[in-house]
Amino acid sequence: MEQREDAFLALRVRDFRLFVIGKLFFTLALQMQGTIVSLQVYDITKDELALGMIGGAEAVPAILIALFGGWVADHYNRKNIVLVTLSCLALLTIALLWISLDTSGVIHQYGVIPIYSIIFLTGVARAFLGPAQFSLLPQTLPNKEFYKNAISWNSVLWQATMVSGPPLGALAFSYFGVETAYVIDGCLLFLAVFFFLLLRSQALPASRQDVSIFESLKEGLGFVIGKQEVLWAMTLDMFAVLFGGAVAMMPAFCDKVLNVGPEGVGLLRAAPALGSIPMMLVFTYYPIRKKAGLKMLWSVVGFALSMMIFSYNENYVWAIIILAVGGAFDAVSVIIRQTLLQTLTPENMKGRVSAVSNMFVSSSNEIGEVESGVAAKALGLQSSVFWGSCVSVLVVGIAYFKAKKLRDLDL
Repeated sequence: MEQREDAFLALRVRDFRLFVIGKLFFTLALQMQGTIVSLQVYDITKDELALGMIGGAEAVPAILIALFGGWVADHYNRKNIVLVTLSCLALLTIALLWISLDTSGVIHQYGVIPIYSIIFLTGVARAFLGPAQFSLLPQTLPNKEFYKNAISWNSVLWQATMVSGPPLGALAFSYFGVETAYVIDGCLLFLAVFFFLLLRSQALPASRQDVSIFESLKEGLGFVIGKQEVLWAMTLDMFAVLFGGAVAMMPAFCDKVLNVGPEGVGLLRAAPALGSIPMMLVFTYYPIRKKAGLKMLWSVVGFALSMMIFSYNENYVWAIIILAVGGAFDAVSVIIRQTLLQTLTPENMKGRVSAVSNMFVSSSNEIGEVESGVAAKALGLQSSVFWGSCVSVLVVGIAYFKAKKLRDLDL
């Protein structure tokens, strides 16, 4: 067992408390919105590929703009970027509300295309939000001694929204209708804006001003490529999410495999976080230090095996339990990767390195949704998840032999 530390170290800092409360509200809103949109699209189309295209609509701008979003976070006030992007997300939620109203007639006339269009714009906003909020976190702390504890709490509260957001979105959609669900979602985003407004503004870390945008972006990309442990940590998570995840297909699994209604989708999407939260709480007391790289490799294998078992399970209760176990394994990988990024990345490069991470990991969530939709059409719903998880295990095997620095990593 690792040495015990002060579990509430970072939470004693005012600005960090405001940061995590604000982040709790906006991630809760985004988790709700993801569930609401998937239920709405599946209700309209009854098509797995249509579900997968939601992720594609968000991934395209997120990938194309990610590096520029990272550059912006390294050269402009990070708090202001967060405030602007959150305000844009709130306005886009209002747009989703408007097109969903029967009186607008938009969906009746154009189907799900307007929804995809708004999700595309959401991806643009998130391409700037991700690097800015990642880079803002260390600015809320006195020094690097607070980083590990702050990362653990940040991850715990993020997972808490993963638990609560999807069920709240599903319940709001099922019992109050899509319009009310979007109203609640928009209110949460405005609450997030309020808490980020209370943060003290911090000066940007010193950086070179005599280089072009292209050279600056190249510098951030080069840093990641040059750090084998960082590059392979991102790669592992990318393949685990890209091929081993099944979040986008939850409405189809509930409908065709588990035989539960739309209200069951929320709990199923939240199940991985039910396993992650206890694991991450342990890490606030006992941070991972020894053999962190090996623990990450085994955690990805554990996650993939859980998804293999889930793919052919037909019992709803067991599905929740299996996904929770997978979430516990995933928590290990998330904590190690985030700790690596925050501790190894220079302050004046955090935005660009975070942007690269978003291209590897965060965007792979959305691309994985497209892959899930296409694979489900080609191989069948359950087979697509099983064989995708096999690919994740294969990548772990390659990493074990190719990435010695990650394999031997201690934190």
